[in-house]
Amino acid sequence: MLDINFIRENAEAVKNACKNKNVDINIDEVLELDKNKRAIMTEMELLRAEQNKISRGGKDNTAIFAQAKEIKEKIKEMEPELEKVDSQLKIMLLQLPNIPFEDVPVGKDDSQNVVLRKVGRPATQMFHTPKDYMELGAALDLIDVERAGKVSGSRFGYIKRQLPVLEFALVKLVMDTAQKEGFIPVIPPVMLKDQMARGTGYFEATDEKEAYYLAEDKMYLVGTSEQSIVSMHSDEVLNEKDLPIRYVGFSTCFRREAGSYGKDTKGILRVHQFDKLEMVIFSTPDQSKDEHKLLLSIEEKLMKALDLPYQVINICTGDLGRPAAAKYDIEAWLPSEKRYRETHSTSNCTDFQARRLNIRYKDKAGKVGFVHTLNGTAFAIGRILIMIMENYQQKDGSIKVPKALRKYCGFKVIK
Repeated sequence: MLDINFIRENAEAVKNACKNKNVDINIDEVLELDKNKRAIMTEMELLRAEQNKISRGGKDNTAIFAQAKEIKEKIKEMEPELEKVDSQLKIMLLQLPNIPFEDVPVGKDDSQNVVLRKVGRPATQMFHTPKDYMELGAALDLIDVERAGKVSGSRFGYIKRQLPVLEFALVKLVMDTAQKEGFIPVIPPVMLKDQMARGTGYFEATDEKEAYYLAEDKMYLVGTSEQSIVSMHSDEVLNEKDLPIRYVGFSTCFRREAGSYGKDTKGILRVHQFDKLEMVIFSTPDQSKDEHKLLLSIEEKLMKALDLPYQVINICTGDLGRPAAAKYDIEAWLPSEKRYRETHSTSNCTDFQARRLNIRYKDKAGKVGFVHTLNGTAFAIGRILIMIMENYQQKDGSIKVPKALRKYCGFKVIK
């Protein structure tokens, strides 16, 4: 959520941000609602002042009593109008996107994202034609989507044999790496109250359709543990000396994949249920850009530990999403498709989520302001397993295990 004072003083910048983020909202209407709200509030305050003046007069006669009653009725009549205008204003404010940083590339969609660097050499020549992960998974009895389809429907899978062990090895690698950087491990709830789910700022766009909602309980299932970890400090005032606070969370995540009809329908690349390790940081405004660099550096460190070829993408305004002021993606090389596919993202959401969730901090001088929140994927487990399977496949159909994982899983090869 943007500060209404900022909108008043920077209307053109907000309009430009909406345009660049492909968000269709009338900023002039927002300002008009704000103006109306302030006018009603001013009038009500003047009436209350007059009412208090009469009360302090101490006179008790019919004329004064009638005047006081008349003022009281006027205030009462204005309250529904104020409530209506305030409600309309809040709805529009919640639809506004965060303002992108000046160095974010301007672009209409993901086709205009900017490749910052490529790391590692993609295996373009692999014993003739590389097998895709589903072929490998079927041959080694590692993935079963047919039985999962029978039990749960499409976009589900059973992960079997060595792959679950590899998952736990990935979890341990992330936890060891992140804790060295001061991250606190956490396993968060995967169900959210409505106001907490909306507090992260995704639901005004596509995530309401993406999310699973339990109507009887009025709860959402998380699409990423960021949602429950960021919400953890809602309505709190943190101490500046404790910032930054860094968390690394592990959870199962749930998505409808409502906007992906026909995309990656087979296999486990795009599924309704997946496990994920997510990093979340609460910082002061002065710290947030450096913390964003830290998140990206950890993501790259993890990819280098697995020795997977990847590229880093600077996300343009049209693909940025509403909460983020800046965002980087990492895409790993997928040999069977001969292209890079997204495995990580990291975003600086500045004070956008903190305003919605009322997460503040007190500085050394006692001044209270909103924290900045940041998030970054450590590993989306299913996708990383896919990348390992395809990039480490051998001519005989076996799959080597990355050296960094061997001490955690206890085997060097899957066969």
